[in-house]
Amino acid sequence: MNARNSRSAGQRLQLCSGSNFNVRDAAMPSYRRGPVWFVFCWFLFALTLLAPFQPETVLAAPQSQSSGSLEIIAKDGKVTGACPLKHTDVRGAISGFLGRVTVTQIFENDAANPIEAVYRFPLPQNAAVNDMTIQVGDRTIRSVITKREEARAIYEQAKATGHIAALLDQERLNIFSQAIANIMPGEQVSVTISYSETLQYSDGAYEFVFPMVVGPRYIPGQPTGRQADRWSPDTDQVPDSRITPHVAIPGTRAGHDISLELAIDAGVPMHALRSTSHQIDIERPSASAATIKLRNENEIPNKDFILKYSVAGEHIADAVLSQPAPATAWARPGGYFTLIVQPPARVPESDITPKELVFVLDTSGSMSGFPIEKGKELISRALDELYPGDTFNLITFSGDTHILFPEPAFPTAENVRLAKNLLEGRRGYGGTEMMKAIRAALEPSDSQDHLRVVCFVTDGYVGNDMEIIGEVQKHPNARVFAFGIGTAVNRFLIEGMARAGRGDSEVVSLNDKAEEAAHRLYERLRAPLLTDISIDWHGMPVTDVFPQRLPDLFEGKPLVVTGRYTAPATGSIRLKGKRAGEVFVRDIPVSLSASSGQNGVLPAFWARRRIDDLMSQDWSGAQSGNMKPDVEKEITQLGLNYGLMTQFTSFVAVEDRVLTKDGKPQRVEVPVEMPEGVNYEGVFGGEQGAFVFRAQSGAVSSSLATSTAVRTKSTPSKHSGYGAGIGGGAGGAASQEVVVIPRVAVPAPPPPPPSAIGVSIDESEPQAKLSRERKELEAKLQPALLQTFDCAAKQRHDCKLLHDGNVEIEVWIAKDSAGVIEKLRGLGFEPSNHHSAGSNFVGKLPVEKLSSLAQMAEVKFVSLARK
Repeated sequence: MNARNSRSAGQRLQLCSGSNFNVRDAAMPSYRRGPVWFVFCWFLFALTLLAPFQPETVLAAPQSQSSGSLEIIAKDGKVTGACPLKHTDVRGAISGFLGRVTVTQIFENDAANPIEAVYRFPLPQNAAVNDMTIQVGDRTIRSVITKREEARAIYEQAKATGHIAALLDQERLNIFSQAIANIMPGEQVSVTISYSETLQYSDGAYEFVFPMVVGPRYIPGQPTGRQADRWSPDTDQVPDSRITPHVAIPGTRAGHDISLELAIDAGVPMHALRSTSHQIDIERPSASAATIKLRNENEIPNKDFILKYSVAGEHIADAVLSQPAPATAWARPGGYFTLIVQPPARVPESDITPKELVFVLDTSGSMSGFPIEKGKELISRALDELYPGDTFNLITFSGDTHILFPEPAFPTAENVRLAKNLLEGRRGYGGTEMMKAIRAALEPSDSQDHLRVVCFVTDGYVGNDMEIIGEVQKHPNARVFAFGIGTAVNRFLIEGMARAGRGDSEVVSLNDKAEEAAHRLYERLRAPLLTDISIDWHGMPVTDVFPQRLPDLFEGKPLVVTGRYTAPATGSIRLKGKRAGEVFVRDIPVSLSASSGQNGVLPAFWARRRIDDLMSQDWSGAQSGNMKPDVEKEITQLGLNYGLMTQFTSFVAVEDRVLTKDGKPQRVEVPVEMPEGVNYEGVFGGEQGAFVFRAQSGAVSSSLATSTAVRTKSTPSKHSGYGAGIGGGAGGAASQEVVVIPRVAVPAPPPPPPSAIGVSIDESEPQAKLSRERKELEAKLQPALLQTFDCAAKQRHDCKLLHDGNVEIEVWIAKDSAGVIEKLRGLGFEPSNHHSAGSNFVGKLPVEKLSSLAQMAEVKFVSLARK
């Protein structure tokens, strides 16, 4: 094998016959300012302008197959080959909470002409991507890391001059683009990407997640144009619509599969090793080690792979990992450390502060089917867990936003029923206009005595995810919890919203039990285990610690802090915070080592966290492509210094042989599978949109809202459809030939229901025929208290909450209700000496008097007394 390391500054790549070109020089023009370089820059710019436009290649399902891989369709309509991505192989090694993973993508060209393959794929949102190599035959070429625009220039020049080249760009923290130019007929090219990450630890189990597919993203905003390799236009809100990939249509396969193998060394005995997403084979050489493989080595990559395991003992201990490092041009000598702090145990709380809960459900087309049903079930279960004194509201959104109540409402039996009725009637339909719902949910409330807690339930399939996280940051007085629903959710958005909103996140797959997720939600909603957290380093030589603002700690999830140290040291630090309103202190022994260990990935972890912190300073700028110059500069330099992928640094590799001299490679967009459980018609509308084959270059008619590079073989016709779920109209009129492939019509989704504000009840419903007394009871009593009333009315003897015919209750009254306590006493109410303050009273009342109590105009809400 002829391996060569193109990372060294002196490595030269032969880009054209008879001449050598220094990639490092090309990657770093800021360090070469002579006249020769100036001339080369103009040459490179002119080369880009003069390069002929390459028409988008279309992939189609073979006519003889009802299912199978997709084929390359040339501009003359002839089949010239199959999908170039054949297989993805994932290999990982896990030690403790650290993971190192390599992803190898195997591309093969069985067409008659050279091709350029373009593929968009996900990686974990917290991954530190630090290497890329390409292999052609027995030759291995390593990449260089350089500024994004310079990497693109190197790649385009190599493509134009006939070299095999690979370019890896980061589009989001969890979406990447891979381009491979000049794959020759019959040739195979392998691209290997390496990254490291920290495993999640939650509720007593480690979790390893490998995302396998990018779900289709809704692109909001006004179209600003369409590029040839995209099926949704750039807009004023999302200028990089390339993040949403082409999706294989029903009845076809994208043509590639995946295998996965993990080696785990936990260091201590582990148990409950399982995958909640795939069938796996497990080998256990010892109690603390395991090898995991996908049972089906040709698995379809259409959902996240999730592996969980627990270790011996009920809780993992606090830990400090350190790695010394020599001085560099950008860092002083010392080292890097990561601190993992476990949350304290929960202590009993005599009173829970009332909260204003806002549930927000995504009802867009991508949620159609199983995802929306799981989301509805989750919220319905959460409504049953509302605590006395809480208020709530329900917002649903797709193309527009619907709010159930004009103001937060108490969880009376009637209000909970109205909310569940609204949920029941929702179906997945339309686009994902999430920003409107975000602003409606986070808008300040008039209720100053309630903490607003917003619970978002969504798959996160939006293109303006960075802007949404930035919007959450603008509302520091609200707490945000985010639930991802589905098998391949946008974890970057889900976790980013929760982090920006000082809350927590969880992904609920289609196989998970909604009631358990709802219970975990409410346990965390009650109160964080530890708030107002700070660390006293006691003079330890640490610096550049991230996150700078320590988050609240929730049950079952540790605090992870990373930083640098300037000298080896041993001592203890002090964790401080508030637990249930009381001061909490814990001393933690710390050793910052002078000797190298097995933690060589810690510098990359630190740099990744620093980059995340910088990105969070200007999410809006990152979304629009106009980040603050100083922030962009620092992120770029961190990427170059530590060899990491960022929004502004990319990997590029060029094979030095010239393989093509005449003509340009045919560009092929590699499609992806639709995520498991996502309804195709829900995403693309009743007619599923119109698949478009561009026979020549040029714009596409604005009526073709969901054009894509995938089509089935069938008789062309002049017909177009409209995708209700994803994409928008393309700008510009058609000036070139466009062949549109019709779809088999499917029943259109039901129209979105009208706004739920002021929900009315059909008088023909049985509930509407209730007596006025019953309506008053449902309108003011907590569901559990109403059940107690009904139990007593049936003269049953097993009513658990009754004591000598009385029930302990809490009564919320309207403000400025003078003399109300005397009216309550007139009903037989006996107030207690505690919990009675201002607008609420606690005491006992004969259960049969609840009906009279509910009819009092001053009474707003009645619940069982809080313990």
